Amino acid sequence: MRHRNKINHLGRDTQHRKALMSNLAVSLIEKKHITTTTAKAKALRRYIEPILTRAKSDSTHNRRIVFSQLRQKSAIDTLFGEVAEKIASRPGGYTRVIKIGNRPGDNADLALIELVDFSLLNGGGEATAAAAEPTSKKRTRRGGKKSGPKTADAKLGDKKAERKHSSTTAAPEKKRMPRKVGGS
Repeated sequence: MRHRNKINHLGRDTQHRKALMSNLAVSLIEKKHITTTTAKAKALRRYIEPILTRAKSDSTHNRRIVFSQLRQKSAIDTLFGEVAEKIASRPGGYTRVIKIGNRPGDNADLALIELVDFSLLNGGGEATAAAAEPTSKKRTRRGGKKSGPKTADAKLGDKKAERKHSSTTAAPEKKRMPRKVGGS
């Protein structure tokens, strides 16, 4: 049972965990997106959301409170300047966690955490005019391909073209055998 276990300790003592969260938060503020493990990304989301809410109102009091958590002046200036302008109209949910697979070395779950208004997915959070317009063309299951059966001559022509194309390409690379891990 995990009753009342609200905080993920991340296998660290309190001071180490606070330093980790502070460093991850500074990196996120400066770079706008970082890749880390899923557990750290979720913990960072809980840590940084109140900080981002404080940054929306620029006052000496809020700057001091945020500085006591982040301890880096350049990050504070970026947060209360560039980031605060973008998130001013957003009522919450400033970050997004996207799972991106596993790390090859230790198979840890990786996630990308980003500021929503500086998103990589939609080009920096600014909606483009083309994306906002509804498309008039109706989409089909076939993706715009012509319907109707191919003739036998057309099929043969396609196969000949494939053979001709495959003979001009470079030789395929050798497949590597997976390394054996462990003892006997």
